[in-house]
Amino acid sequence: MRLSSGPRCVQRPSRQSSGSVVRASGAAQVGARRLSQAIGASFSHAAPVIRVAYSSRQRVVSVRAMESEGSLPVQAPSGEEVPFRRIMCANRGEIAIRVFRAGTELGLRTVAIYSPVDRLQPHRYKADESFCVGTPEQTPVSCYLDIDAIIKAGGVAVEAEVDAIHPGYGFLSENALFAAKCAEAGITFVGPLPETITAMGDKTAARRIAIENGVSVVPGTNDAISGAEEALEFAAKWVCPHF
Repeated sequence: MRLSSGPRCVQRPSRQSSGSVVRASGAAQVGARRLSQAIGASFSHAAPVIRVAYSSRQRVVSVRAMESEGSLPVQAPSGEEVPFRRIMCANRGEIAIRVFRAGTELGLRTVAIYSPVDRLQPHRYKADESFCVGTPEQTPVSCYLDIDAIIKAGGVAVEAEVDAIHPGYGFLSENALFAAKCAEAGITFVGPLPETITAMGDKTAARRIAIENGVSVVPGTNDAISGAEEALEFAAKWVCPHF
């Protein structure tokens, strides 16, 4: 297992990017769904998965250590084809550990990030590689929100040649800009498309989209209300209870 206190100073071929949002390939989307399913399974069956993951981890990592850095895709221990080689979790704590566990079960190399304050946290040592993001002057939360440090040229994701990033929950998980930056760097964002995050992030906009697509919705306004009178008028129309 290789650990480092910060990004390694090595020269690697840079990724080519046109600056526009790049759509993930069908294989990449399938791989992202498979990873999400594996993480979900670890939540539903925590005890059995823990025993299986840790009993096989040493063997899987040892095999990968002997393999050359070949081209995608790789073979998971189950024999399934996975369109990624390296998965990063842009998060910390329990969710990062579960992502690394799922990645290991799929035969991927796992990459962690940590703030200077979190340098001794368990999630850092559960990944195959770990990199420090941010500076001691930054708060721990701001380190995990630093998109440039995580992705852009010279950032951890590019430095570690990451193929996919799982955002975990909280932090950048619902950040459309982060998802777009992943796509621009040629990295699969394990989550919704940037425009989906933008559309669903606003409740009234999400409601309008649902109605346009024939999805049943509960009574409500299609735009934000302008004042108390409009709210009272809506309540009277739909016979809302008075408190």
